[in-house]
Amino acid sequence: MSTTVSLPAPTAAPTGRVAWASMIGTSLESFDFYVFAYFSAYFIGPLFFDPLGSFGGTLASFSTIAVAFVVRPIGAVLFGHMGDRLGRRATLLWTVALMGVATGLIGALPTYAQAGWLGAILLVLLRIVQGLSLGGEWGGSILLATEHSGPVKRAFYAAVPQLGSPVGSILSAAVFIAMTLTMPAAQLAAWGWRIPFLLAIPLLAVSLYLRWSIDETPVFREVVAEGRRDRLPIATLFARRPAAFVIAIGAALLGIGSYSLMNTYTIDYGVSKLGFSFQDLLVATTIGALLQLITIPLFGVWANRIGSARVVAWGALGTLLITFPMYFLLQFATFPILVATMIIGGILPTMSWAALGGLMNDLFPDHFRYSALSVAYAIAATVSGFVPLLTLVLGQSTGYAWWHPGIILAVLSAVTLVAAVTAARRRAEPESGQEPETDADRDSAPAV
Repeated sequence: MSTTVSLPAPTAAPTGRVAWASMIGTSLESFDFYVFAYFSAYFIGPLFFDPLGSFGGTLASFSTIAVAFVVRPIGAVLFGHMGDRLGRRATLLWTVALMGVATGLIGALPTYAQAGWLGAILLVLLRIVQGLSLGGEWGGSILLATEHSGPVKRAFYAAVPQLGSPVGSILSAAVFIAMTLTMPAAQLAAWGWRIPFLLAIPLLAVSLYLRWSIDETPVFREVVAEGRRDRLPIATLFARRPAAFVIAIGAALLGIGSYSLMNTYTIDYGVSKLGFSFQDLLVATTIGALLQLITIPLFGVWANRIGSARVVAWGALGTLLITFPMYFLLQFATFPILVATMIIGGILPTMSWAALGGLMNDLFPDHFRYSALSVAYAIAATVSGFVPLLTLVLGQSTGYAWWHPGIILAVLSAVTLVAAVTAARRRAEPESGQEPETDADRDSAPAV
């Protein structure tokens, strides 16, 4: 038996502090994750896996990247449960704290020369913590923004946390470029590599301050007051919305997978096969990320006008149409073509990325929405983590034909297009995010 309490009406739009809290938190998560990716190929192997040799050390360092992707769905289940049971705000404090502390501790780890395999073991454990944290961050940030907003601007505010990815990418790339230009390689290997990881500590302080100072979302407070929390939100998700769950995964593939393809595989492919310098590729990807700072809010505004699912669909269709011409032109290996590829090949998938949160938010009711968004996104991210490997295998089997990356990007685009069109045709949820239920459908917790 639940007791209904009087609640203030949801605010018409999120305050600036709420919007910043959602975006800066995802920026910190992205920065921490990308910093490790940038530095792993150059320093992690020799510092922590030196006895394995050059190839073995590099393989081990890349494996530590994969570990975080593998555990990400576990974190999504864990923090999704917390978000639907304990609240969005409290859960996001945990996710950002775990990521910031784990990243800072990586910067303080002893190397193999200092403590043998202890540093490598601790590194893997901290990467697991980072992966668990990432599993709960994205879905909560979307809900923090959308559940403080009114229905008129909800799609726009769902796009705000998406700015965290390009911001994190830009910051990590800027740190990498600045350090490689200003520090000799010997100093970087000796102690300079620690600096980017230790920078996570002051960034964490800002993120915690912003998230601590905001209120719980009105939507979750209403769920609590009405006694509609599920005992096992993830079980309710699979029982009540399995089709919507599959749609959400498909809708997320292009936005996540294209980034993995363009910023991981294409960089390696550009250096090893097309003759670009690493600096040229890093500059080109940074230009593309800077452009996202403009396009993501604009696509969020467009999603307010025509609906998030339609914006995702248009982005997927556009990407599908330009995929093969883009990779054909890239073979000419000029810097202007490279920049144009990163811009054009980034804008259209960004369209699908910017509106993804709004699409997924509309697919699920409020009482298990955190679990639904987190787990669906985490599964799509895990699948996308294998995109560079699949593209490499396809490249080897085709003699690195110019069209081989286009096959992967076209498949991602087609899956997301079908998912987005299907999502657009589904009946929209009521504005409160609720749906008719019986007592048998859920095991409500007492209201607080």
